[in-house]
Amino acid sequence: MVLVMLTGFSACGEDSSSADGKTLIYGSGDYTAINPALYEHGEINLLLFIGLTAHDADNNIVPAASESWTYDEDSCTYTFTLRDNLTFHDGEPLTADDVKFTIEAIMNPDNGSENASNFEDVESVTVIDDTHVAIKLTAPNVAMLDYLTMGILPEHLLAGKDMTTDDFNRNPVGAGPYKLAEWDFGQSITLEKFDDFYLGTPKIDKIIFKIVPDNDVRAMQLKSGELDFAQITPKAAIEFEDLDGFALYKMDTADYRGIMYNFNSEFFKKHRELPNILSYAIDRQAIVDSVLLGCGTPAYSPLQKGPYNNPDIEKFEYNPEKAKELLEAAGWSMEADGYYYKDGEQLAFVINNGQGDQVRIDMSNICAQNLREIGVNATVKVNAETDWANQDAYLIGWGSPFDPDDHTYKVFGTDKGANYSSYSNARIDEILSEAREKATFEERLPLYQEFQEEMTKDMP
Repeated sequence: MVLVMLTGFSACGEDSSSADGKTLIYGSGDYTAINPALYEHGEINLLLFIGLTAHDADNNIVPAASESWTYDEDSCTYTFTLRDNLTFHDGEPLTADDVKFTIEAIMNPDNGSENASNFEDVESVTVIDDTHVAIKLTAPNVAMLDYLTMGILPEHLLAGKDMTTDDFNRNPVGAGPYKLAEWDFGQSITLEKFDDFYLGTPKIDKIIFKIVPDNDVRAMQLKSGELDFAQITPKAAIEFEDLDGFALYKMDTADYRGIMYNFNSEFFKKHRELPNILSYAIDRQAIVDSVLLGCGTPAYSPLQKGPYNNPDIEKFEYNPEKAKELLEAAGWSMEADGYYYKDGEQLAFVINNGQGDQVRIDMSNICAQNLREIGVNATVKVNAETDWANQDAYLIGWGSPFDPDDHTYKVFGTDKGANYSSYSNARIDEILSEAREKATFEERLPLYQEFQEEMTKDMP
């Protein structure tokens, strides 16, 4: 159930906390492992690694490790020419062998990569020579150039090792503009500029990712000068609007938040009708107003902020009476305690959250309150660790400003890498598979519009 689209805020002190202004201290969430083939960690991966391609400031695909490429439509094959003299942070050359190794590592099911579904159309990766590599697909996939922004791993450090447990994940080596200098686990990650970066030496000497998971603490440390830069909540942003010495940046995003139901749980496997019904019980505008302070919009689609948005689908506007009517039509009955029951089972579940993100926790509390108001015994729980398999619901965050295939195919496709809800819809699988094979906006638009229509009939 999608709830709201977010507007992001970042604040930075105009006077650096470092003495020479050459060190940037960033308030960050925590990391347990860094490996772009396995995990999506956009901020730090972009600094440590480079892909064959990259996104420019307007989200267009541009060359990165590759200087050019060609595409043969008959064979569905991309051939990339790598830049000369690319090196990893340890001085070893980055070659086509590393590209092949990285893609095959992502595709290896033993590694359990979150990104495996992005590369399932890859039939083969062929090294032509050190600076040329061919990637043959089983079918056209217009999003492939987006996915090849994935950071390239050094084969010489990982070949023959268990990538999921190897020490590399705590001592990553890439070819990006910064290299790892120190990792004080749970406290900070220090990066130093990489002098041999292909675009030139970075201007900032050192970037420190200071681990500050709690949003309120980040705001306090910005004020005290312990941090130079951080993402903050809308409530915290108000405090910085008129403060001297700080710059506040407001950014429209494609991020959305929603309740992710676990269809593998005993409760939602049995009561598949509930996500659609309960969508009418949530006051999305109240969440935008009270939690985001107006910095967002009610959401109805994962593609709402892009050119493929379908504005004509059912938006599940707040209608608690309709939710009750639909519950009763589905066989649920209100009992004396004020909650609905069916076959002796109370309509009750927990909305889980991770620690540190007060915005999501506040959203969850409003959702639970709305649900209790119509007779659903919903509660909120905050966990130190996320157990995807053993929970009924989770306040999730998704969204991508890139190709629409990103964060749809792997999130809503049956058994795909980021489908933590075990959602499965055969028609949606067909639509998303077909859409990634079409080359033009005109061909893809009706498919993604149908995808959104189908989701309103069978809410995830």
